[in-house]
Amino acid sequence: MKIPITQSVEWQKLQDDLGETSFLVTEKNYQYLAILKHTKVGNYLYCPYGPVLESKSALGSALKSLKNLAREQHAIFIRIEPTIMFSRDELAKSATKLKLGLKKSKDLNPKDTWVLDLTPDKATLITNFSQGTRTRYNTYEKKGLTVRQTKDPSEIRHLVALQSKLYQKKHLHAFSEKYLKTELEQPFASLYLVEYHTASDQTQDKSAGKNVTTSQPHPADGQVLAASLFFDYAGVRYYMQSAADSDFKRLPATVALLTKALFDAKDQGITSFDFWGIAPDGAPSNHPWAGFTEFKKSFGGDPCHYTGTYDLISSRAKYQLYTSTRKFGKIFRAKV
Repeated sequence: MKIPITQSVEWQKLQDDLGETSFLVTEKNYQYLAILKHTKVGNYLYCPYGPVLESKSALGSALKSLKNLAREQHAIFIRIEPTIMFSRDELAKSATKLKLGLKKSKDLNPKDTWVLDLTPDKATLITNFSQGTRTRYNTYEKKGLTVRQTKDPSEIRHLVALQSKLYQKKHLHAFSEKYLKTELEQPFASLYLVEYHTASDQTQDKSAGKNVTTSQPHPADGQVLAASLFFDYAGVRYYMQSAADSDFKRLPATVALLTKALFDAKDQGITSFDFWGIAPDGAPSNHPWAGFTEFKKSFGGDPCHYTGTYDLISSRAKYQLYTSTRKFGKIFRAKV
């Protein structure tokens, strides 16, 4: 069984450090890490990218075990995200046998991701970049950008600041500094920072033989323009928490960050780079993820598809109350 990081012992340690209660169950043909979540209505169990199954035939045994755990923890439903592809009918059949309801939930972890094989040599990887990404990679140092890796928890402030600025513009909820710092403190995590270190971003006027400074504003010397957390597990580097300063889009900060992170991963013997979420196949051009999907695909790679997020319901009345409460909360927050 290929275990994703979110179903590992290491991820359970992260949950412990975050103050969560979790249960790791390992059997011959399945494994799951279930995190106990608390709401005002009641508890539920969440298996991020789990349960992990040796084959489709192991689904029933895994769900039976989860149902027993849900009963012990008084959970009103179990939220699952199998990495093996299941149709809704296949999941419904297993749920019916266990006398559980089934409902498609909003995907929490991405149903569709983009993965780059790092085993080819570096020259081949660069050749497979799109022309625009390859140009940005070849010129980012000339534009004054440097990339460094750190494990210093105090430097998580850079990611916090960039995410806060970005998320305020998009009206999204940002992770707390405590949460991100706890992630960085894990052995599998590393933080990459892109800094601007020169004010010499000039173009050469060959006809006059003079340097002509561009009129566009420059960042301050040493200013962090992009930051990202990467998680390494079982031969995969995951591109996780990230943000960049939108005031300086002309500078290829994100290309600098990603190319440095993926080539470092290759040098460390990591064989796969998971760019995380992308828009689904056939998504329209106005899909909210269209822009960064095109960007991630510009590095080369292939899609990876999962089942998505589903809820297995043990208490229909309480689950209905839970969903109603969630909808009411969203409406209330939208009006405030």
